[in-house]
Amino acid sequence: MMTRPVIRGSRILKLSVFLKKYGFLLKGALCLLVLVGAMSFFVPLRAYATDADNNGTTDERTYEDEPGSSENPSDTEDLNIGNTVTVELNNGNGSINGALQIVFILAGIGLIPMLLLTLTSFTRIIIVLHFTRQALNTQTAPPNMVLVALAMFLTIYIMAPVFTAMYNDAIVPMNNGDITIEEAYEIGVKPLRTYMYGQTEVKDVSVFMEIAGETEWDGDPDSVPMQVLIPSYMVSELRTAFIIGFLIYVPFLVIDMVVSSVLMSMGMMMLPPTTISMPFKILLFVLADGWNLIIVNLVKTFY
Repeated sequence: MMTRPVIRGSRILKLSVFLKKYGFLLKGALCLLVLVGAMSFFVPLRAYATDADNNGTTDERTYEDEPGSSENPSDTEDLNIGNTVTVELNNGNGSINGALQIVFILAGIGLIPMLLLTLTSFTRIIIVLHFTRQALNTQTAPPNMVLVALAMFLTIYIMAPVFTAMYNDAIVPMNNGDITIEEAYEIGVKPLRTYMYGQTEVKDVSVFMEIAGETEWDGDPDSVPMQVLIPSYMVSELRTAFIIGFLIYVPFLVIDMVVSSVLMSMGMMMLPPTTISMPFKILLFVLADGWNLIIVNLVKTFY
């Protein structure tokens, strides 16, 4: 009487072992059958390369006229109609396709932070503000976001005449079609070169001209290439910023020395001098209207 349950239990055990061993094959076959059954309900779709008339007939070409058959720039709009990104040129009077212009614009936007750091007054301003915070020994007051925002708005204020001249003299005529992109670059870079050369020391330009292997510089600003003017300007900005930072540090360093001497004379050598000197630094900075004094004179260094 006890043999049937044993036999039935052994069969169930064998079935479970089989399912564990080959269950993934059964699941894969089931999924494949379901996929084939679902695809059988869809109507097959076909794609054709059609000509400009959209009459459903195929053609080996996707343009109406032969390449090079245009007589004016407007005719180039009818060529290569099957392409999504094209560069259309017609003896230097052609235009760049809109999709490719978007690519160039996005690439230029990615370069804006680097240009902001190298070709404007941002570098000098942010370094001087950093030195000011370090001299006050306030660690994170003002925070970095405040310093960067202040430096950026001061940069916009200082560079506004340069940007306005570049926009009015180069970008507006180029958008109106009066000048080409190359001419717009040559005209637009002149105000920026004038500003950069006015803030660059002659010895830096001479050194970089010598390193670049250029001919002996005659002192003419127009003869300095941009690849020489940019590093010369950056080195001059760093030098000027560190000189201003040193001058800011001197009065606060005197306060640290006085406080340290007083503490040593009182026998309080275990007390950190910075803990006592920081309130006196902040008091001196507030009484002298330090932020106005530093920012106003810093802006004046660019004029």
